[in-house]
Amino acid sequence: MKKRNPTIVISLGGSIIVPGEIQAEFIKNFRDFIFKFLKRGYRFIIVTGGGSIARNYIKAASEITKTSDEDKDWLGIHATKINAQLIKTVFKKVAYPTILSNPLKKINERKYRLFIASGWKPGWSTDYITVLLAKRFKADKIINASNIDYVYDKNPLTEKNARPIKKMGWNDYRKIIGSKWKPGMKAPIDPVAAKLASKLKMGIIVARGTNLKNLGNILTNKKFKGTMIT
Repeated sequence: MKKRNPTIVISLGGSIIVPGEIQAEFIKNFRDFIFKFLKRGYRFIIVTGGGSIARNYIKAASEITKTSDEDKDWLGIHATKINAQLIKTVFKKVAYPTILSNPLKKINERKYRLFIASGWKPGWSTDYITVLLAKRFKADKIINASNIDYVYDKNPLTEKNARPIKKMGWNDYRKIIGSKWKPGMKAPIDPVAAKLASKLKMGIIVARGTNLKNLGNILTNKKFKGTMIT
């Protein structure tokens, strides 16, 4: 029987696409990285986050008027869409021609090996979309590519004694991040997505997305730097 080529879902954090300025050099290197593995027969679904664009719009709206969580979610969703459009543009020659803004919509999946996805609707984070697409495409690996090397037991930005965790279960992870979803919240994988991944018994690797050598190690089953949540 012919071995099935690996299918990889990458949640590409807005924090590394647009931490403040658009990271054109990183995006170029990421493009080359993906092309290398496409040539090896890999299939990718890349889900873009909103990052600082989402948070800046949410912050601005909240300073001007009383803003509902639904409106904050819509601002965040549109931020993910502009980031998705950017990523789709640089992969135009090989990517599925339409952004997957609805993870449930039927499409011709066989012709393409690269799909770009964004946020969809309020209450559904891009992390949640990532898990849904991983289920739909029967992913071999799910990678949360963000601006951290590991999941920590405390916030490493504010706690000097924060300890990196290399492997953990979903129950322990959910104790760290809590259970409530907030638009624009900063968490490696948000509570809504964590709950679904736990229910589906999916494993997700959290790793620094800008470390492309390390991402390559993850794809090729070598020793890597990151947290495996199962």
